[in-house]
Amino acid sequence: MRRKLHWSDWNPGLDNDQLTLQQVLSSMPAAAPEAIPWQVRVLENPLSALAFPGAVSLTRHDAIHALLGRGLSNQDEAFVIGYTMGAASNIRDWQFAVFRFAALRLYPKTYRFSASDLVAFDLGYSQGRTGKARDLQEVPFENLSEHTLAQLRRDIGIDVHSLHAAYRAEASRIPHTPASRRLDQDFRGVDPSDLHPPQGTESDWKRE
Repeated sequence: MRRKLHWSDWNPGLDNDQLTLQQVLSSMPAAAPEAIPWQVRVLENPLSALAFPGAVSLTRHDAIHALLGRGLSNQDEAFVIGYTMGAASNIRDWQFAVFRFAALRLYPKTYRFSASDLVAFDLGYSQGRTGKARDLQEVPFENLSEHTLAQLRRDIGIDVHSLHAAYRAEASRIPHTPASRRLDQDFRGVDPSDLHPPQGTESDWKRE
C-alpha cells in the first residue's frame, strides 16, 4: 500500500544528490495557496509591492526547501526564508531587522516565528549572505525539474558542507526541537515513488 506523507514528516535532507528535483518535490505534501494569511502574502509574495528582497514564488520556494534539505516546520521555514533573503543581492540590514520583527510579532500565531525559530532564521540569513548562491528567487526552478539536486546545487552555488556545519550549529543552539533532532536526516530507504504525489502543485509556505 502506498503511504501518504504527513507535512510534519517531510524532510528531504542533504544526502540525495542522485535524485531529481521533481522526485523530491513529488513527495512534498501540499496545501492550497489561498490558505496563506494576508500578512504573509504582503511580505513574502513577490507580487506584493511591500515584499522583502528574496521574496519568491511558491514553486521556487518549494525547490529551495529541497535544495537546502529542510522540512516544513516553522524552524525549517525560518532557515529557508533567511537563506533566500540573505542570498538576495539587494537586501539591506534594516530590511533584515524589520522582517525579523514582523515574523516574531506581527504574523498570525500559526505562522509566527518563536525565539528558537529566529536562531534558524539568523543562521539561514548568514549562510545566504556569505555563500556563492545569489538571487534564488530568480532561478527558474520550474524549468529545471529533471535536473539532479547535485547538479542544481553545484550550478547555483549551494555548498552542502557549509549547510552541514550550519545545521550542526543550529542543533547545538536549539537542541530540543523536533526539527533540530532530525537535521541532516533524510528519506534514505524511502523510494519517492512509494509516496503519494501532492494534491496541488505548490506548497503554501505553511508553518503549522
